[in-house]
Amino acid sequence: MHTKTMEGLLGANTNINLINTPLRVCEEAERRGDTATMERAMGYANELSEQAEEYKTKAEKGMEEEAEAAKEKAEIEREEAIQNCKEEREALEKRIEETRDKNTDIVEISKDGKASLEENINSNTTASNSGVFAGTTADAIQIEPVVYTESGEISQSQAESGTNISVSV
Repeated sequence: MHTKTMEGLLGANTNINLINTPLRVCEEAERRGDTATMERAMGYANELSEQAEEYKTKAEKGMEEEAEAAKEKAEIEREEAIQNCKEEREALEKRIEETRDKNTDIVEISKDGKASLEENINSNTTASNSGVFAGTTADAIQIEPVVYTESGEISQSQAESGTNISVSV
């Protein structure tokens, strides 16, 4: 909480609580019929009321300054986040540009793909521990690389041509 806000709220609260004393004196003087004491007590009550209003104004100014500071802080944080995103994007574009210059392909595996891979590894490990290998199904992964021609046939000669393929995960 801002200092001005706290000071304003405490001052207003204190002055409002202090008003009770002159009001009580005023009521007692009214019962006795002492108008001079009543006027003096009401004067004190008015002074305390005015001071409470001043502190209320001070608290409102403090809250406005606090809100302004919060807006500025949020703006700065938003600008920093935007700047970080731009820097990350530039770094990614630079990395992509570097890999394009090398005439390579990039393969990125999504989080879902990584999770699926972990499941497959864990299921293969548990299955191999029980004596049954889970990788012997019809859709098992081939170990040797295969290159297909435009007609869809397997071409072993292209695989041995020396083309470099870089895969980064």
